Amino acid sequence: MKGTASIPIGATAEQEIEVTHEMTVAHFVESMPAVYGTPIMIFHMEQTAGAAITPHLPEGWVSVGVLVNVKHLAATPIGARVRVRAEVVAVDDQTVTFKVEAHDDFDKIGEGLHVRAAVEMARFMKRVAAKGRPVE
Repeated sequence: MKGTASIPIGATAEQEIEVTHEMTVAHFVESMPAVYGTPIMIFHMEQTAGAAITPHLPEGWVSVGVLVNVKHLAATPIGARVRVRAEVVAVDDQTVTFKVEAHDDFDKIGEGLHVRAAVEMARFMKRVAAKGRPVE
C-alpha cells in the first residue's frame, strides 16, 4: 500500500505561534536583527504541512520534508503572532506537494511550495541504521 493513497487534495492545517527571541536570527548570530528567522519560518511551514496529512497516513507511516521553495517576504518582530497555513495541492505515489503561507498581523511574510514524502517508519529507520551509526 502506498502511504499517500488516502491523502486528499485540499487537506489543510494551520497553526499560530508567537515569535520568541529563540526564533530570531539574532539568537543564532548576535550581530543580526532580532526578527523571525527564515529557517524557523520554514520549520513551522514544514511542521504545519506534516500536520495536514498525518491523519491520512497509514499506521506506522510518517512524512518527511524533501523540498522547500519558499520566499521570506517581510520581517516580524519578537512578540508578534504568526499564522502558518499549509494546503495539499498535489499527491503522487510517494510525495505530497503543499502550498504554504505565513502571515503576521500586518503582512504576508512567507509563501511557497513544500514537498513531503510518505515513509514507513520502520523501513526508513532500518535504512538510516544501515549507514553505520546507532539510531534512537
